[in-house]
Amino acid sequence: MQEDILKSIGDKYLNKLDIEGFSNMMKDPSYCYKFYWLEAIVNLISEGKKETTFNDLIDEMIANAWYSVREFHIHLSGVVAGEVRDGLERAINKLAELSDLKSNASKVEIKNAIKEYDNQLKADKKQLTNMVPYRALAGFFTKHDKDVKWDSIVRLVAYIQAFDQSQAKLPYVLGDSTGLNREVIFSLDWMHMIQDNTVAILGWIQYEKVKWLQSNNPEVPGLVYKLAPMNEKMRKLANVRNLWKGVMTFHEMRDVFTYETIDISEFDIDHFVPWSFVMNDELWNLMPMDSSLNSIKSNKLPRWEPFFERFADNQYMMYEEIYSKDEIHRLYEKCYKDNLHSIWANQELYKPGNTREIFFGILEKNMRPVYDSAKRQGYQVWDL
Repeated sequence: MQEDILKSIGDKYLNKLDIEGFSNMMKDPSYCYKFYWLEAIVNLISEGKKETTFNDLIDEMIANAWYSVREFHIHLSGVVAGEVRDGLERAINKLAELSDLKSNASKVEIKNAIKEYDNQLKADKKQLTNMVPYRALAGFFTKHDKDVKWDSIVRLVAYIQAFDQSQAKLPYVLGDSTGLNREVIFSLDWMHMIQDNTVAILGWIQYEKVKWLQSNNPEVPGLVYKLAPMNEKMRKLANVRNLWKGVMTFHEMRDVFTYETIDISEFDIDHFVPWSFVMNDELWNLMPMDSSLNSIKSNKLPRWEPFFERFADNQYMMYEEIYSKDEIHRLYEKCYKDNLHSIWANQELYKPGNTREIFFGILEKNMRPVYDSAKRQGYQVWDL
């Protein structure tokens, strides 16, 4: 991917700027916030900003990482002995504790909340500036100086300014203010390069970020889709709804949670293991549900007992109808394109001839590990 960035930028900038040094800005990270630092810089430069501050960059980082951490329970740099490693994730979790922000809050709402609780967040935000603004430039220094002194912020600021003037133009230099008010001043030449190649650079950052996040969240499926809010129009539930509605024309069906009869004219389709974890609309994880409870459940996990057995009961009822009534089977076939991709579901769960015991066993064998992974990732168990 580094080579792709070098190629995509072209000779116009390769002969003028240290593009190789730029390509090393995300090399050998210790924490995920290094990716978010560069991403924030690229975003602000793409908006035409010539100068910013540590404070505004950290605000941008928090807003950009919020959705992954709060909606999808992604750990930015893993967990050690039950403690979150990444300072950016800790800052996001503190903001969530202080505010009433929803997990899918907009960027504007997040930044407004950061301003409201600025004093309480100051220490967490300052910690994020301890090394990343300086270490992010290390790839430029190593070709010229193998012995950079990293032990003094004052000396580092002076070193960066001197290096920019005498060795090679850097993407940014730092001003003389202190703490979160320290200025970050962008180079005009680098601004032009980044503005000309914003899409390619952001794609490269996302690629490197996903590799890092996947290594720190090995059990999380579909991680590449969990970096930004998803378009709800991508959800494909219409055919599943029609299938369950067809089943309910022949059978009374009870809600998994209330055990009350579901009203065929007013029900929702929901995921047993939250969609925000599985990131798909597979039939084996979907159920009809009382509309009034859907928003309350949100993206929480139901308690496994007694709700899985009730869920499996409804799934088996649907399964029996698929193979006993042609009209239900036709509705089932319409789910092939969007809701029946899992090999185990097609070849084992929904094959003809399963007894109730066998069907339950297949469903539990395949769903329980997914459920347990979501629980380990931090999804809250919903105690109705």
